[in-house]
Amino acid sequence: SLMAVGLTAPTVAVSSMMTKFGLACIGGYQTVWGVTPALHSPLMSVTNAISGLTAVGGLCLMNGGLAPTSASGALAASAVLASAVNISGGFAVTQRMLDMFKKKGDTPDHNYLMAVPAAVSMGGYALSALQGNTDPAMAYLVSSGACIGSIACLSSQETARLGNALGLIGVSTGVVATLGMLGDTFTTRTYMQAAACGLVGSGIGAAIAKRMAITDLPQLVAGFHSLVGLAAVNTSVAAYMQACESGHLDPMHMAAAFGGTVIGAVTLTGSLVAFAKLQGLMKSSPLSLPGKNLLNIGMLAGNAGCAAGFMAAGDVATGTAMLGTTTGISGLLGWHLVSSIGGADMPVVITVLNSYSGWALCAEGFMLNNDLLTVVGALIGSSGGILSYIMCKAMNRSLTNVIFGGIGTSAKPKGEAMKVGGDHREVDSDGAVAQLLDAKDIIIVPGYGVAVAHAQYAISEMVDKLREHGANVRFAIHPVAGRMPGQLNVLLAEAGVPYDVVHEMEEINEDFPKADLALVIGANDTINSAAVEDPNSVIAGMPVLEVWKAKSTIIVKRSMGTGYAAVENPVFYKDNTQMLLGDAKIISEMLRDKVNEHFHYA
Repeated sequence: SLMAVGLTAPTVAVSSMMTKFGLACIGGYQTVWGVTPALHSPLMSVTNAISGLTAVGGLCLMNGGLAPTSASGALAASAVLASAVNISGGFAVTQRMLDMFKKKGDTPDHNYLMAVPAAVSMGGYALSALQGNTDPAMAYLVSSGACIGSIACLSSQETARLGNALGLIGVSTGVVATLGMLGDTFTTRTYMQAAACGLVGSGIGAAIAKRMAITDLPQLVAGFHSLVGLAAVNTSVAAYMQACESGHLDPMHMAAAFGGTVIGAVTLTGSLVAFAKLQGLMKSSPLSLPGKNLLNIGMLAGNAGCAAGFMAAGDVATGTAMLGTTTGISGLLGWHLVSSIGGADMPVVITVLNSYSGWALCAEGFMLNNDLLTVVGALIGSSGGILSYIMCKAMNRSLTNVIFGGIGTSAKPKGEAMKVGGDHREVDSDGAVAQLLDAKDIIIVPGYGVAVAHAQYAISEMVDKLREHGANVRFAIHPVAGRMPGQLNVLLAEAGVPYDVVHEMEEINEDFPKADLALVIGANDTINSAAVEDPNSVIAGMPVLEVWKAKSTIIVKRSMGTGYAAVENPVFYKDNTQMLLGDAKIISEMLRDKVNEHFHYA
């Protein structure tokens, strides 16, 4: 297959870009697998910021003086502005998250010293440009390497904050090199136009990042993804229009322009729907239109027809009309795909959209013959793809099942699911506190209910007191707890929980039989024993936290209702389980206050 691609490549330049694309995908695959699961949220945020390199595509297409002089120039300027929001906001949010993971005794950061190599790399390019050599190849290599290093640094808590600095250096170097390369075509006024777009966008991004509540992180990332989609669509259309005007257009670049438009439009509207669902502006329940998959197939067929018309277009008006039509169809497809997915599957949706933003960046790279966009786009695309795989594996579901199917794992039930029911036992707050005080080894399992109720602060204060008096208290996190990868880790870090007592499912599951008490707060499907005990359950085979194996289990929950998967939970009725029903925040604060009261009078 690779040889066939090489033989059919229209030019040596395209073949060279395919080589770099392939190597970047391999490098991204190896790098992303090394990221610790606790830092998956910062990974999403920093790759989102790096995808703001769509600004490079916009810069290459800007024209005019203080304002654009054509429609294509206006599209390019809007792409730069949208990308600047992404860059500024993305890196600021990432830094906020990583700062939350700091704990007493950590080695002090001196990341400000990274300004020295940043100045050397950008200053070196500037010096070369002043001498007439504006080729950005080496500066792009530095930029790509810094972006890859940014993700590699997320392999541990100790180097994570360095990663954010490297990412910022990578993006800055890429933008500076692009501006230098454009010296022959840009006037002073064009540079002023670019600076205005960049400054306005950066100001908006910084303001959003500063005001964001950390519990709103999933919807913020989704919102930023929509900006990448917008920039990709605008850049693709602008590039096609300008290529037609100059006469430098071939089938490869036309295909890249079309692909960038399709992926960008799907990313734009899909991300907006994800934002609306997570923000509560839309119902989180899945939209289920009659024949929904046939509708998807019909829209794909419409895009295929537009592609044929676009490739055969003999004039810019027809080609632009085809791009406009496919933007509408792809936007509708993105809206329908994400609307048809329930709120609990948002972790997968967010990672898929993250991957889309990378592939859109790749398409820009091929369209503009820009190695930086191709390499970094492949890095982000593979990052999102790997995270999507991790999320799907944690639910024992395929990606197609999540995107098109609904609820249910990859298991094939051969009979009727076992009946679940009986009498459950309840405990009041006094009884729960008595067990917390008697237990020496406690595992707390937080779920999305903790995020909804903002209960993490009370839980953290209670845990501090218990640990202070000798209890071994740890947290167990399921990969799909929350609405994006690693969300619960960030929430606990914000509340002051040390990261070394927060463990992933694979690390801590075997410790439940040794625990005196498992305290579950706001979780349901991720602790459902039917996944292990009932081969006919719709969640059979899904990896879960085996809380029922602890000596005693207390589950804090609003009611005895089912979770998102609508599957009854046998754990509720086991002999060693007690239910503490009520609001997670109210109950957590009650437990904290009574634990504090006990030790105050002890």
